[in-house]
Amino acid sequence: MLLSRALIKSFLPARAKRSHKGVFGRVLVIAGSEKMSGAAVLCARATLRVGAGITALALPKSCQCIAAAALPEMLTVPLPERKGLLSKTALLKLEDFIATFSPSLILLGPGFADHAFLLQFLHQCSLPCVIDAEALNALAKEKDFSYLKMPSICTPHPAEMRRLVQKPISEEKKQRILYAKELSQKTGGVCLLKGFETVITDGKKTYINTTGGPALAKGGSGDVLAGMIAGLWAQIGTAEGFNNASALKAAACGVYLHGLCGDLAAKKLTDRCVLAGDLLNNLPDAFRQVLYANK
Repeated sequence: MLLSRALIKSFLPARAKRSHKGVFGRVLVIAGSEKMSGAAVLCARATLRVGAGITALALPKSCQCIAAAALPEMLTVPLPERKGLLSKTALLKLEDFIATFSPSLILLGPGFADHAFLLQFLHQCSLPCVIDAEALNALAKEKDFSYLKMPSICTPHPAEMRRLVQKPISEEKKQRILYAKELSQKTGGVCLLKGFETVITDGKKTYINTTGGPALAKGGSGDVLAGMIAGLWAQIGTAEGFNNASALKAAACGVYLHGLCGDLAAKKLTDRCVLAGDLLNNLPDAFRQVLYANK
């Protein structure tokens, strides 16, 4: 099924006048590293800009000041490091924070360099999880994903998908749908395969995106998408429950709005000049177009 403005509008939960931040979900982002602190900021900003109530960012201690200065609206959780990698106490500190913060869901992986930590976290995670970027590359090191018991959304681009299914990925639509469904079945969650006409599926129902173009072909664009999906799932899941149905809606909304932001930004800046950060500047207009859709 092709995504449309009217369909996306039907997926978006209403925001009542008497709402408070607690009813729009709490997102914990685990992201960033010395070389990719910007990825953490981009995805955390996207979770908030798209409407999540509260966002916390867990990242290596050396990156905390950069992130906190770039986005004062979020909480930061500095994870202890040793010689450029997270120390053994990092997971314990994160577990303590999760117990206190009670996140609605986790966004795991953008710009995060420690694959051993990511795998250890995935093996014990029970919270809904958006698995992105380096978390997907870490996951690809294992053949069996059946230990993933939580509701999840995987967000691979073609190279990441190739590693996950261990097969070559072409641009042919039927094959892209087939492999997206295969990964969905392996993880038991929702999968989207990024690219032209992004595929979103829960293994049974499949959507094809109709927005976006070359303006999105810049570093950081995927980090923004992951954050948008996580922030939308925080809201939809809080309203409807965290399961594959709400995950599919959130992924579809995130992909469609992300592409629409790219289209709107390209009209102002051209396809060449759009940066990942420009996408979120166009999100208010994208929401207006969707919310007032009549077809």
